[in-house]
Amino acid sequence: MKSERKQDAFGLLLADHLAGEDCREFIERDDGYLMATDNLPAYFAPYTDWPPRMQQAMTFVRGRVLDVGVGAGRFALYLQERDHEVVGIDVSPGALEICRKRGVKNVKQLPFHRVDGSLGTFDTVLMMGNNFGLFANSRRARWMLRRLKKLTSRNARIVAETLDIYGTDKPEHLGYHDRNRQRGRMAGEIRLRVRYRQLIGDWFDYLMVSQAEMQEIVEGTGWRVAEFIGGTGGQYVGVIEKVR
Repeated sequence: MKSERKQDAFGLLLADHLAGEDCREFIERDDGYLMATDNLPAYFAPYTDWPPRMQQAMTFVRGRVLDVGVGAGRFALYLQERDHEVVGIDVSPGALEICRKRGVKNVKQLPFHRVDGSLGTFDTVLMMGNNFGLFANSRRARWMLRRLKKLTSRNARIVAETLDIYGTDKPEHLGYHDRNRQRGRMAGEIRLRVRYRQLIGDWFDYLMVSQAEMQEIVEGTGWRVAEFIGGTGGQYVGVIEKVR
C-alpha cells in the first residue's frame, strides 16, 4: 500500500486540501505543458455551489447510478441524499478513502474500462467533472458504449460532461491539436498526469470533444445524444440515451 500511495498524487492532494492545507493541483501534458489548476474546492463543493449545467444535469439522473471517476464524492453524496443507490469507482485509493470518510456508501477501486456485470445493472452512468474524458479515445469510447449497453437497464442514460476544446486561441493548445491530427488522433485526445509535491501520478488518456464529435462517437453504438446542457465552445453536458 505504501508504494501505491506514493504514486497517488491526486489522492494525497485531496487529503491535504480536506485537512486545510494550502495546496495546488498541477496537470502535466505529454508535450511538457504544465498547468496549475484552482479546481480543488470544486471537488468538495455542495450542490448549491455547482454551476447551473451541473445542477440541471442531476434532473436527468434516474435509478441506480454508476459514478465514474467519483473523486471526492460530491455527486455521489448529493444523489445518496435523494435516495439513489450509487456505486462510485475511481483508480485513486486516496480519493476512495476521502469518499468513505465523507459518507459515500459504496466505492470501488476500478478503472472505467474494467467495469463488468459484477457491479450489477445501472440506470444511469454518471461522468461529471469532464469525465466523458475517461473514454480515452474514440475507438475505446465506441467499445465502452457497446459494453455499457449490456450493463445498463432498458431506459438507461449516460450523463456526461466534457469540454469543447475548439474554443481556445492559445498557440500551445492549437499546436497540440495539430500534433494530434498529424498522429492520426482526434484533436482532443490528451495524455495527462497529476503532479503534487514530489509525487507524480501515472499517465492517463483523456478525451475532450465538441458536441458534433460526441454525436459522431455515439452513432451506431446503440446510444444517441438526446440533449445538450450548456453551449458550444466551453464545458457542457451530454444526456445520452439508448436507441429504442
